[in-house]
Amino acid sequence: MTNFRASTLQRARWIIWSVFALTLLLAPLVFSGNLGITILCQIGIAIIACLSYNILLGQGGMLSFGHAVYSGLGAFVAMHALNAFTGGKPSALLVMLLPLVGGLAGLFFAVLLGYVTTKKSGTTFAMITLGIGELVFAMSLMVPEFFGGEGGISGNRMTEPLLGITFGPQRQVYYLIAVYTFLSVVTMYAFTRTPLGRMLNAVRDNPERVEFVGYNAQRIRYMAFIVAGFFAGISGGLAALNFEIVTAEVVGAARSGSYLLFTFLGGATFFFGPIIGAVLMVLAFVLFSELTKAWLLYLGLIFMFMVMYAPGGIASLIMMNVRVAAYGRLRGLLPQYLLLAVTALIALLGLSALTEMVYHRQLDGATGATLNFLGMALDDGNATHWLSALAVAVLGVGLFEWVRRGFAQRWHVVQEYVEQQELKKREHAV
Repeated sequence: MTNFRASTLQRARWIIWSVFALTLLLAPLVFSGNLGITILCQIGIAIIACLSYNILLGQGGMLSFGHAVYSGLGAFVAMHALNAFTGGKPSALLVMLLPLVGGLAGLFFAVLLGYVTTKKSGTTFAMITLGIGELVFAMSLMVPEFFGGEGGISGNRMTEPLLGITFGPQRQVYYLIAVYTFLSVVTMYAFTRTPLGRMLNAVRDNPERVEFVGYNAQRIRYMAFIVAGFFAGISGGLAALNFEIVTAEVVGAARSGSYLLFTFLGGATFFFGPIIGAVLMVLAFVLFSELTKAWLLYLGLIFMFMVMYAPGGIASLIMMNVRVAAYGRLRGLLPQYLLLAVTALIALLGLSALTEMVYHRQLDGATGATLNFLGMALDDGNATHWLSALAVAVLGVGLFEWVRRGFAQRWHVVQEYVEQQELKKREHAV
């Protein structure tokens, strides 16, 4: 029985990795437009960055506010390498290896700064990373010879043709990013299965016990910090190639905060959670930010509600429902999920209309009182529109709360059933 379960698990892993590889391979065929390819490139880069950050946060319990230092410095070093070693005519092989140059740069700075950073844990660790992040960002404006000042540094990734590859078309750059993304994700997953990865989990859960059995918790944190810095540097090197320009923003606190926020939203306690978070991060910055000026407000509210009601992130919600589905109880919850979605949509419609009218009145009042919201013309000078939006919001919130209470009762019953079934399985196994 044990061998059968092991072989089944191994087969499932092969299927998952094969699907992941096929998704990376075929995605440009589905999203074939220039915007689609650009978004896919950024998603691949973000996946590596968020997974590398999760080595610290999810695997090691280290809350870092300065992870962008290592991805950003990796990007700067990769761009300098592109400009220094090519003389304006880069070879395709060098361009293919530049992300590794960024990775080695991230590793170097992680070795240099990580020893001091990982001396402490918890809040002290977080404050040290914040201080280092601010220090590096300040240096980016003080050392223009390396950072390029406010304009940053730029380069040219175009190469002489090699088997038809010049890295001029964005699609060719995407496939380079896809290869590095796949290899990085596989390697980081393998790291979580190594003894070091397991001990990192132990340091996260109970560092005192780790010390008691003879391991050095600080050394384990330091080694994990170096690994995270290496992969962060790879993401930075890929970003340098993708955008062909690197500015001081890439080492700023806003970039580090984005890694933290979206890794948490995706689910730091599951390996695939940061992948979800990376996709959401790119969609938020590239698409959502173009739809509304209030996107940061919406993002902050989403983060707040996730912290309050789903601290495990989106991945935890998925896995809870997978667990329920395994016992055949998910179908009974689908009507409640549908009602929750409908009532939440009504509440969101009303609240968003109010928010957009407030933003339009404060920021765009000079352009007129009318704004376009989801195909509707709203007039922030008309009291009827304000009252209508308020009524829809109140109705939606009220209905959502009513449905949520019924769902909570149903969910409790389902969880009790699942627990009973799992208890019976353990008894039979014994």
